[in-house]
Amino acid sequence: MTEKEARKELMRRANDLSPTVHVGKEGIDEGLTNEIIAQLKKARLIKVKVLSNAESDTKEIAETLAASTNSVIVDVRGGVVVLTDKRTWTSLSQKKF
Repeated sequence: MTEKEARKELMRRANDLSPTVHVGKEGIDEGLTNEIIAQLKKARLIKVKVLSNAESDTKEIAETLAASTNSVIVDVRGGVVVLTDKRTWTSLSQKKF
């Protein structure tokens, strides 16, 4: 499976998910990153909602979150970021049919 197909599959899985983490005007702190890490361990695929009063744009926040939580950005649309853990990403992108 190519990376494009893996991304498509993860977006299909994330379609039914609701955002479980919200980033507001306080931005990204240690508590927020710990919560994302815990949720990624449990669910392996989560949505993060970036509120309109956040200090930077959604793409920058997504990159910061991915770097600080050791995860992969699946998609960024509007104010929603879809993240997955690296283990899921590598297993899907290396899967052969």
